[in-house]
Amino acid sequence: MTAHHRVRAGALLCGLGLAAFGLAACQEEGPTRPVAPSRAESAAEVGGTAALVKAAKKEGRLNAIALPRQWANYGALIDGFEKKYGIKVVVDNPNGHSQQEIDAVKRYRGRPRAPDVLDLGDSFAQSAARQKLLAPYRVAQFDQIPPEQKDAEARWYNNYGGYVSIGCDAARVRTCPASFADLLQPAYKGLVSIDGDPTIAGSAFAAVYAAALANGGSFDNIQPGIDFFARLAKVGNYNRVTPSPATIAKGTTPISIEWDYLSLQHLDQLRGTGVNWKVSIPFDGSFSQYYAQAITKDAPHPAAARLWEEYLFRPESQNLRLVDYARPVLLAVMAKNGTLDKALAARLPTVEGTPQFPTAAQLNKALHTVGENWAKAVGG
Repeated sequence: MTAHHRVRAGALLCGLGLAAFGLAACQEEGPTRPVAPSRAESAAEVGGTAALVKAAKKEGRLNAIALPRQWANYGALIDGFEKKYGIKVVVDNPNGHSQQEIDAVKRYRGRPRAPDVLDLGDSFAQSAARQKLLAPYRVAQFDQIPPEQKDAEARWYNNYGGYVSIGCDAARVRTCPASFADLLQPAYKGLVSIDGDPTIAGSAFAAVYAAALANGGSFDNIQPGIDFFARLAKVGNYNRVTPSPATIAKGTTPISIEWDYLSLQHLDQLRGTGVNWKVSIPFDGSFSQYYAQAITKDAPHPAAARLWEEYLFRPESQNLRLVDYARPVLLAVMAKNGTLDKALAARLPTVEGTPQFPTAAQLNKALHTVGENWAKAVGG
């Protein structure tokens, strides 16, 4: 039984009224002594936040993976963490994808370069949890995270996210598409790209899910999304180049299906290049998803890993996500308690309705379906 479970067990016994059996004062008992950071399921179990900071500083390093500085403002977040705690953040394979993160955990397990923390699409976080690669840990704000945005066992929890969007260079495309149905028009031959391979990249996987919702599919049935891209490829509209500011500026990928926070950043990145970038949320396939944080079970720097997660859920860090148009998972909570940067939040595109999220079982099924059927339907 972990210290966390001992605390909860003590509270339960008090709740059963054991004072009636001669206990003059029934108090919740904490752990007899702090546990090692590698076993801690909360900062309290290490001995409190100050003890966690001390242990993390002693380790002096955090191994991260697949965190591009321009993605959801990770550049500022990494710089802020290093400055605040004096801990060096080393990012391996910064442009990697979710599946590559999981592969790295297994490849480097037990070695100093193994990842301490992961940033994964939810379907991949579920996969990592099933493979027992993740350590349970409850950040201070764990109870404030919506239930559908976290693992009940605290092996992963979402931190930021957005909506699948269609970006378009209106300087090169006469009429920009506003829906998935539009993308099949002959005018868009060779112009429509997605952000990577959906079998390994969360952003591309989300594009397929959104396409499924736009074409008679559901959270239980992603196949229509695969069929849509097969049709897009058949008519010659599918462009297999991964979009980036450079490819957009060159005119190689004038239409891209990406997370809205990535596409909106292009407005700033491409200023002065002649690109007239427009971003819209497709009305026929509105799909929202967030990215999960997780600590690896065998993290070489377990204290720094846990401190990093605490840092990412602070209001200051959540507001930093907004700088790059990403929606912090605690946005609604922060709006209520007055810690939200309202000016930054006001820049986010308006979306009709309340977002719905697939369950863990639905995500796992969808990921399996894409893995099985994407290559043979759409090609590499």
